[in-house]
Amino acid sequence: MATLAANLPELSVSELSAALKRTVEAAFGLVRVRGEISGFKRHASGHLYFALKDADAVIDAVMWRGVAASLAFQPEDGLDVVATGRLTTYPGRSKYQIIVERMEPAGIGALLAQVEERRRRLAAEGLFDASRKRPLPFLPRRIGIVTSPTGAVIRDILHRLADRFPSEVLLWPVPVQGEGAEARIAAAIRGFGRMPEGERPDLLIVARGGGSIEDLMAFNAEEVVRAAAASPIPLISAVGHETDTTLIDFAADRRAPTPTAAAEMAVPVRAELVQRVTDLGAQLLGAASRRRSLLAERVAGLAARLPRPASLVEQRRQRLDDAAERLPRAVLALASRRRDLLVRSATALPRALGLGVARARTRHAAIAARLRPELLLAFVMRGRRALDAAVRLAQSLSPDATLARGYALVLSADGRLLADTSAVCAAGDVRLRLRDGEVGASVAARGARSGPRKDRQGQGRLL
Repeated sequence: MATLAANLPELSVSELSAALKRTVEAAFGLVRVRGEISGFKRHASGHLYFALKDADAVIDAVMWRGVAASLAFQPEDGLDVVATGRLTTYPGRSKYQIIVERMEPAGIGALLAQVEERRRRLAAEGLFDASRKRPLPFLPRRIGIVTSPTGAVIRDILHRLADRFPSEVLLWPVPVQGEGAEARIAAAIRGFGRMPEGERPDLLIVARGGGSIEDLMAFNAEEVVRAAAASPIPLISAVGHETDTTLIDFAADRRAPTPTAAAEMAVPVRAELVQRVTDLGAQLLGAASRRRSLLAERVAGLAARLPRPASLVEQRRQRLDDAAERLPRAVLALASRRRDLLVRSATALPRALGLGVARARTRHAAIAARLRPELLLAFVMRGRRALDAAVRLAQSLSPDATLARGYALVLSADGRLLADTSAVCAAGDVRLRLRDGEVGASVAARGARSGPRKDRQGQGRLL
């Protein structure tokens, strides 16, 4: 045994791993495996990494980006699938794995179970509540459509809109199946919602034709359902045929069995509207005519119960005639009464004047009796004393009193009072007002030697 082991060739780890890889790939060049997806992960590169497992074993699986783009459904943990590919090894981890080249759900039941589980989860969040549903606008000015730009769906919708009520249509073209379709559809719904208020459609239609459950899986994607539920614009779901149901139908404000039916829900029939307006106009005119006739009958009935205008005037006229007959007599009687009152007043006037004069004379005598010369004299003496005090105060404050004490006022040639040395020096020739009169003086420059000097006129210098 030891001799046999010594004769074996020595292999490096890489050489052994490469040999294992060749052996496995040669023996299992094409396999078909059924299992449950576990640990699913979509890498940033677009490649898919997951494991397939059953009750007793697990095998790693890889699906490259190009193959993943052709998947008709969204892989996720727990989904039972059938994968076709080739078995290989990964020397970096000493593991074997299957390179998946094709994968489909293990029967329609698996996809339906996946959709049902997602429906229950989103319903628990309240995305399908009836309270979230909004009424569709009666007559949308602009309609946004999310669908494929080719095919019969868009043509059917446009044709039906033109037949019923021609409207402005904005098409956001998207793929309706295949890898990346769900992201494009969700982006289109959100894009319409982010448009400016004046350009935003009043109604959205998300549509595609019929197909298998695999073909319709983009409209079961969670991203699409959430975008439809969050759309600020009322949304009609028109996916597949009448018997097809997708999750976007639950999130939409209204589900249409077909794209053509969605166009019929979106707008009314113009001819029916015109006829309806015409009928309402005729009903309005008839109602106004009947109302006018009814009011005319009521006015006529009320007028029949009113008294004749002539009878009302006759009574007033008779009363006016009676008053006219009584007026001359009343005027004469009033004049007679005024004349009697005037005569009585003239008779009583002298006596009233005499009484008034007597009362005035009595009042004046009483006032004269209260007047006494000594009171008036005392009042005059108090006034004189106050006046003397005011005169003495004024004399003490007078400039003349200050001059009498030996002071002098310095005046300019034009009589202005000079109060400081700068003004006096600027004036040059000044006048001095003393107690007994004024004298002229000439001012020397400021800072010159002081002392009496004679000017040309023999006048002494002040400064």
